[in-house]
Amino acid sequence: MMIELGYFAVITALMVSIAGIIIPVAGLWTVNNSLIRAGRQIVTVNFLLISLACGTLIYSFLMRDFSVKYVAMNSNSRLPVFYTIAALWGGHEGSLLFWTWILSAFAALAAWIHWKKHPATIPYLIAIESAVTAGFLALIVFLSSPFERIFPAPSEGMDLNPLLQDPGMVFHPPFLYLGYVGFSIPFSFAMAALLSGRLGEEWIRSTHRWTLLSWIMLTFGILMGGYWAYYELGWGGYWAWDPVENASFMPWLVGTAYLHSVMVQEKRKMFKVWNLFLIIVTFSLSLLGTFLVRSGILSSVHAFANDPGRGVYILIFMSAVLLFSFGTLIIRSNLLKTKIEMDSIVSRESAYLFNNLFLLIATATVFLGTLYPLLVDTLYGTKVTVGAPYYNKVFMPIVLIILILMGIAPMIAWRKASAENIRRNFLIPLIAGLASAAIFAIFGIRMAYPLIIVFIACFVSATIIIDLYKTSSYWSSHSGVSLPAGIYKAWHHNQRRYGGLVTHIGVLVLILGIVGSSAYKLEKTVMLKPGDEFKLGSYSYKFLGIQDAAGINWRGVEALFNVYEKDRFVAEMRPQKRQYMGGSQMPTTEAAIEPRRMGDLYLSLSEITEEGWITVMAFQNPLIHWIWYGGGIMGLGVVLILFKRRRRDS
Repeated sequence: MMIELGYFAVITALMVSIAGIIIPVAGLWTVNNSLIRAGRQIVTVNFLLISLACGTLIYSFLMRDFSVKYVAMNSNSRLPVFYTIAALWGGHEGSLLFWTWILSAFAALAAWIHWKKHPATIPYLIAIESAVTAGFLALIVFLSSPFERIFPAPSEGMDLNPLLQDPGMVFHPPFLYLGYVGFSIPFSFAMAALLSGRLGEEWIRSTHRWTLLSWIMLTFGILMGGYWAYYELGWGGYWAWDPVENASFMPWLVGTAYLHSVMVQEKRKMFKVWNLFLIIVTFSLSLLGTFLVRSGILSSVHAFANDPGRGVYILIFMSAVLLFSFGTLIIRSNLLKTKIEMDSIVSRESAYLFNNLFLLIATATVFLGTLYPLLVDTLYGTKVTVGAPYYNKVFMPIVLIILILMGIAPMIAWRKASAENIRRNFLIPLIAGLASAAIFAIFGIRMAYPLIIVFIACFVSATIIIDLYKTSSYWSSHSGVSLPAGIYKAWHHNQRRYGGLVTHIGVLVLILGIVGSSAYKLEKTVMLKPGDEFKLGSYSYKFLGIQDAAGINWRGVEALFNVYEKDRFVAEMRPQKRQYMGGSQMPTTEAAIEPRRMGDLYLSLSEITEEGWITVMAFQNPLIHWIWYGGGIMGLGVVLILFKRRRRDS
C-alpha cells in the first residue's frame, strides 16, 4: 500500500500545484490577503506531498518490493544500501520525481524567505513555480510513473546500471539537478517582475544568492560527471563533448553570462532587457537538457529513456515556457526602456557586454555541435558526428577571448576608462604575461595553446595581485595596520569582489589543468603476456599476471602491474574487468589510477584472452588534478560571496 500512497500523494500534488497557479494571483488581483497567504501554504504542502512520494519509493527500494516495476528494474537484493537509496534517481521515472522534489523544495524555500520583502511579486513567483511543478507532475502521473506495479511480482529484481554503481554517479545527478532547478528561482523572480511591472533592481538583488548557488551546484555537477567518466569509463579522458554533457554545459555558459551582466544593472541601471533575456534562456536550456536526456533522441551513456511520447510532451512544455516568457518580455518591453546609454566602448560595462556576447557565441557553437547531427539525421537520414576537432577549432578560440576579458573587466573603469587607467592597471600584467610566455618558450614549450594559456593566466593573475596589493595598502595605511591585516580589511569591505576574483583564480587553475592534461597527455595501447614490460614516458610497467577479484555484488578479474621510474619501484596498479550479478550482462571497466606530481598514471584493461594475454591502454595525464583543484577554488570563491555580510546588500 505504501507505493499507492506515494502515487496518491503525487496526484494530489498535481491538483495542489494547479491551485497554486490560480489562487495567489487571484488573491493579489482581488486584494484578498487570505488567498495570497494560501499560496505560501500551497507550495509548502506541495513540498510535503512530493517528499512523501519520494519517501514511499525509497521505502519500496529498501524493502526490496519487486512488485513495483521501477524497483524491480533498478535494483536487486544484492545491491548495497547506499546504491539502493541512490537508485531513486538511477532511472528515468525516479529521477523525474527527484527533480520535481527539488523544485518543490526550492519553491517553498523561496516563498518563505522572500515573503515579507516582496509582497507584490511573491504571488506571481508562487504561480510560476507552481506551473513548472505542475508540468513535471503531469509528466510523472500520465507518462512516467515510478509507482506502477507488475503482476506477478518477480522474486528478484534486475539491477541498477553497473555504470551508476559508483559514488561519483551517486552525487553527480543531485548536484546537476540542484543547478538546473535552482535557476528556476531567478527565472520565476524575473517573470514575477515582468508580470507585476516592478522592473527595477529589486528582483536582481533578491536572486543573487540563488543564482550563485545554482551556478556552483551546476559547476560541481559537471565536474563530478567528468571525474566519474575519467575513472569509470576507462578511456583516459573526462570530457568527450557528448551531447548530454553539452546539455549541462549550455545553461552553465549562459548562467555565467547572467552572473556578470547583473552587476551592470545594479551599478548603472543598464541591461534590463538583456538580463531578463539571459535568465529566460538559462532556464530554457535547463529544460532543453531535460528534453535531450529523456526524449530518446540521443544515444549516450547518460541518456535515460527512449520514449518519443515523453519527448514530445517535454518539447511542448518547453515551447510553452519559451512562448510565455518571451511573449511577456515583448509585451512589457515598453516598461524596460532606459535613457542611460553607454558612455564609451572602453569601459567596464562594455567589457561585461563583450564577455556576455562571447559566452553566448560559445553557447551557440555548443548548441550547433549538439543539435546539427540530430537535424541531419532527421532531414536526410544520415549519421553525422561532431567531435573534439570541431570544438577545438571553433570553441577554444572563443574561450581564450573570454579568459582575457576575465582579467580586463573587473579592473577597467566604469563609464569611460582613461589612457592612464589602462596603463596603470594593465601595463605590468601585460609585461608579466609576455615574459612568462617567453620563459616557458625558452624552456621548451612550443605548442601554441599552452603558451597562450600561460600568457593569459599570468596576465589575469597579475591584475588580481596588483589590485589586491593596492587595495590592501590603502586599508593598511588608512587603518594603521599591517599589510596582511589590510588584505583582510580589503576582503571584509568588498567580499563580493574578492570572492569573484578567487573564483576567477579557480577558473585559471582549471583551464591550466585542461590544457596541460590535453596537450601533454601520453598514451599507448599494448598486448602483453605475464612477464612482459612496456615503457611510457619515464615510467616502465611490468605485467605480473591476472587474478580473480570480487565485491559484494560483482565478480571479475584484475591485472597486476608493478610500475618503476628509472628502476625505482613506485606503485602497484590493478586495472579490473567486472561482471555484476544482476540482470545486466554488460562488463564494466575499472581503471587503475596512480597519482604522480599533480597528474595520474592510468591503466585500463580492454581485453583478456583465454591464453592469458591482455590488451591494456596506458595513459599519463599531467596536471589533471588541477582541474579538480580549480573546481574547489571556484567553490571557495562562491562561498565567500554567499556568506558575505547581509548589510552589504542594502
